[in-house]
Order: sequence, then structure tokens, then C-alpha cells
Amino acid sequence: MSAIKTIIHLETDLHPIPVTTTEPEKRVERTKQLFEKMRNQCRSVVMAMENCTKCGRCAKECHVYLGTGDPDNIPTARADLMRAVYKKYFTAGGKLLGSFVGARELDDELLEKWVNYFYQCNECRRCAVFCPLGIDTAEVTIMARQILVYLGLIPKFHMSIAKQVDKTGNNMGIPKGACIDSCEFIEDEIREETGVDVKIPVDQKAEILYVPSSADFFTNFDTMVGAAKFFHAIGANWTISSEILEAGNFGLFFDHDFTMKSHNNRLVRVAKKLGVKKVVQGECGHGWRAARMYTPSLSGPVPFEITHIIEEAAAAIQRGQLKLDPSKNDDKIVTLHDPCNAVRSSNLMEEPRIVLRACVNNFVEMYPNREKNFCCGSGGGILMEEMIEWRKKVTQVKRDQVRATGANYLCAPCSICKAQFPVAFEGYEKEVPGFKIGGLMDLVGYALVLE
Repeated sequence: MSAIKTIIHLETDLHPIPVTTTEPEKRVERTKQLFEKMRNQCRSVVMAMENCTKCGRCAKECHVYLGTGDPDNIPTARADLMRAVYKKYFTAGGKLLGSFVGARELDDELLEKWVNYFYQCNECRRCAVFCPLGIDTAEVTIMARQILVYLGLIPKFHMSIAKQVDKTGNNMGIPKGACIDSCEFIEDEIREETGVDVKIPVDQKAEILYVPSSADFFTNFDTMVGAAKFFHAIGANWTISSEILEAGNFGLFFDHDFTMKSHNNRLVRVAKKLGVKKVVQGECGHGWRAARMYTPSLSGPVPFEITHIIEEAAAAIQRGQLKLDPSKNDDKIVTLHDPCNAVRSSNLMEEPRIVLRACVNNFVEMYPNREKNFCCGSGGGILMEEMIEWRKKVTQVKRDQVRATGANYLCAPCSICKAQFPVAFEGYEKEVPGFKIGGLMDLVGYALVLE
């Protein structure tokens, strides 16, 4: 069994998610009821249940299976954990022929496998790119996790994130005072470095609301510095908000019905309050997908544009608005990791390359790339400390990709990727002296010439 078994939240107090933990003896019946509801709502999942031919094409494309060697981590095999239930209760063949056609009664043993294996899927959707029928097993994973939420089976890590965001508007639990102090500190650092007075407005009426990752005030400090320098360089009328200091939206991974919707509603409310015309999302792959793809459908039509800071930077470069000196990054051989949710799910593919080529002289592509990239290994929110050894296993393929480039700077424009890679590349600096992991806006900040 995976370490997941030890980190499931079983308390009855599940605030802020408005569900009541299902008693163990009632879980099977409750699961069948939820499955019936979900299959009527999720046509993509029904398609996955009905059309998989078991060709096995997805096996060699899944980094989780390649890293763990566990046959239940083959995408189609993982989906079979749900498909067996679907066949048993919702198809004539399954009701009549049972196990002969792969149908299986839902019981506690199977439900436990749901918990273990659907929380080992990174929801990276790479299998869908290579599936001859276009089956997206990440949709199956998301549906399974949503059912588990309503049973009260939620990883403690995910629940802690949901509670922090509900309370403070960000994953790190940063209060308003600490936000203001951090911004003043960043302003001082930029002034000391450049001699230029760069301001980071907080909770101000503005044309642009910038939504960073809260980690940009701690571990990814240079990403926030780069963003601040960028907005100053283009003369933007911008602000950040202490009420939503978080691009990430963990609800995408496990709870669309409440957690993701609540975060998107907060974004809309704050943007309207500040009167902005544009919301610019920071470096967070899944947060970008949740904001761009789901806000209009979950929260209704929005009176503002939603863009990504990398899109904004690429457009500014093409307009000639930025004075960049790529030689400032000549100590770096840079390779680019394409974050799954930003690239494969949201088509943010060429803009990062436009920015990189303007900011660095030594850029080396890793292969495969773009929509065929491999996940960082913590997609789906698998950032738990308890899963560190598992996380190392599933990122061996990414480590091999980076090694083949000879790069000493791994550009990862996503907060989850930047949190995962220090685990994946532990000890790698002995192989590549000076090896560093950072964001794309970090490189913009290093190369920008401010006047």
C-alpha cells in the first residue's frame, strides 16, 4: 500500500467543505448513489468507462507507472477500479455476466484501492495525448476524488490547504499585515539592487489585479521580484490583493463542487471590488487552468479579462516595451519544463519560449516537450511530506530529461513544480555544480534594465 493510506482525513469536522463524513458501514451504498449522480454530470467519464480497448498505449507514457512499476498505476488499470463498478451497477452486461466482463461489487477493499491509486495519479493528462481514442483518465481520477470528498476521505494536506484559503485567501496563511511587510521588503531589495523605486501596490483600485502564488513571498522570492519589475517596466496601473494572494486553486485536484468554486468566487468578488479590467495570474499551472477555464462556468460571466503573466510578458516583448539584457543570464544554461496544466491543458506553449529567447542566450529544449512533456511528479497536489520517497521515484524520467540537456538552470514556471523539483533533484548539484531551479519571471527580472 502507498503512504496515502496514512494521510486520509477522517474527522467529522470537514469545514470549509460542507459535507458530513459517511459512516464506514454506509460508504458502499453512498458511493453507488454518488456514482449515479456523477455519471449523469460527467460525459467524459462515461466515455472513458465505455470506450477503452485496453491497448496499453498509456502504460509507457505514464511517469507514475514508469517510476513505481506498479501495474495498478497504468492509467487504464487505475480507471478499471472505477470501470468495474460502472459495469456492475450501470451496464446490462455487468449485471448479467459479472466478473466475466470485468464487473465487480463495490466493497471496502475496492474503495480502499480507490483511495490509494486515485491519489497516486498526478492528473497530468499525458496519457490522453497518446491514447488512440483520446480518453482522458485524469477526468476519471477527478471524479473518483470528488466522490471520496463526499465520503469524507480527504488527504490531510489537501484539507489543510482548503482551510487556509478559506480563512486567509492563500495557501500559506499570510495575513494582510505580513503581505504588506513582504511587499515593502521586496521594494527595498529592488531599490538596493537597481536604484529604481519599484512599488508593489496592495489592495488599491487599479486596472490590473495580479494574483501571485503565495509561495512567491517565501521560497520563490525572485519570481515576485521579476513580476514587480515587469509591471514597473511597462508602466502598468496594477495591484495585488491581500484577500486573494493565491493563484493556486487546489479544488481543481479534488473538489470542484465547493473548494474550486469558492476560490473562483473570491477572485471574482475581489476583482469587482477593486474595479480591475484585467486579472493576471502568476506562475501556477493548475491555478491558471482553474482561473481561465473554470471561472466563467462556475462563477458566471466576468466583467474583466483573465490572462497569464507569461502571456503579458511575451506580448510586451513583441511590442518592444521591455529593455532586456540577456547577457545578465550568461552564467546559466537554461532548459524549460512545460507545466502540465499550463501547457497541455491550457495551451500556454509558445509564449514561455518567446520570453526565454529574449532573456537568455543559452536556452536548450528538453525532449519531449510542449504537450508531450512529462509531469514534475507532484501534479494533482501530491506535495505531502509523507509521499517524498514516492515523489522521488516518479520523477526519475524528468531527471533524465534534464540531465540530457546539460542545463544548470531548470526553468519551471509553476509553483507546484518549483516545490517538487528540489525533492526530485536532491543531490543533483554534485553532478551539475551551481544547478538551480527557478521561475520564468525570475529570468525576466534578472535581464530587465530598469530606467
